[in-house]
Amino acid sequence: MSGGVDSSVAALLLKERGYDCIGVTMKLWDYETAGGNINNDSGCCSLDSINDARMVCAKLGIPHYVMNFSEEFHKEVIENFIKEYIDGRTPNPCVLCNTKIKWETLIEKALQLGADYIATGHYARLRFNEATRRFELLRAVDSNKDQAYALWGIKQENLARTLFPLGDLSKPQIREIAEKHELRTAHKSESMEICFVPDNNYNRFLKDAVPGLAEKVREGELVDTEGNVIGKHKGYPFFTIGQRRGIGTGFGKPMYVVDIDSENNRVIIGEADKLFSKKLIAGSVNFISIAEADKEGTEAVVKVRYRGEGFPAKVYPLDEGRVKIEFTEAQKAITPGQSAVFYDGERVLGGGIIESFER
Repeated sequence: MSGGVDSSVAALLLKERGYDCIGVTMKLWDYETAGGNINNDSGCCSLDSINDARMVCAKLGIPHYVMNFSEEFHKEVIENFIKEYIDGRTPNPCVLCNTKIKWETLIEKALQLGADYIATGHYARLRFNEATRRFELLRAVDSNKDQAYALWGIKQENLARTLFPLGDLSKPQIREIAEKHELRTAHKSESMEICFVPDNNYNRFLKDAVPGLAEKVREGELVDTEGNVIGKHKGYPFFTIGQRRGIGTGFGKPMYVVDIDSENNRVIIGEADKLFSKKLIAGSVNFISIAEADKEGTEAVVKVRYRGEGFPAKVYPLDEGRVKIEFTEAQKAITPGQSAVFYDGERVLGGGIIESFER
């Protein structure tokens, strides 16, 4: 229970259905360590949020616990976030937090407490396929709130211990239920930032986390797709593919970041047409609704960003937990470090981390 309306209503619904519930708030980090909380805003892991979760549990008549997973979170999520940017990639820490913290560390602790399941306020659905004997992850009914994209890394044994009470509901319905039951979180606003970067300033966070980073990477070469040096940049970790701002002007035409070469401290820029790719390689792949991809290629709709549209593609298995994805039409700004998630209708077939792309 994060102290938000979604997890509050998830607990309420389960209690009404007869489950014996306890509320758990995970302490993952603090503002003192992360910085960037100039206005002392309330957010995930703040004292205000922990108190909101505690008060909701008191109203529901269920025990509330705060568990400190900050060490695990720093090791698995924050260190990876920093390393990915230093390697010239753009990570999605929410995917890693779900996979490693909520659906590994928390489940392990839940089992020690004698719990049979964990439940969250995520907008997603689950069902068990009797024919394949696999748990299938499904998109939420509310497409505007669907969060299945960020859950592709969960293993079958952990899905077996998972409940998603909100998957069939919309956000307005959730707030209506919370208001009806006079939950203090009913009208609480949502935070769209990464929890440990509360000011949404990745540059500031990276500079604070890696002393001397700005000095180490500044004055790198800005080059075109032919390798011609056309300027200097202020540090490759502060750029992402598809970015237009911050690369300078005077090129005579709109230019975008089309690739990042961390080894040589280079940022490659080009015109919009250079952003398109039809093929990518993804690693750390986890299949959910199917056991593996077909050698001849599994047809799927593939999303390469959370808010992006999915497009038809074929997914081919490779060695070492990797897949090759070939789209029927070129995709814009495929970004290493982000997730490629494969769908068949409402089913999430699986997903992986984008390693590379073919321009």
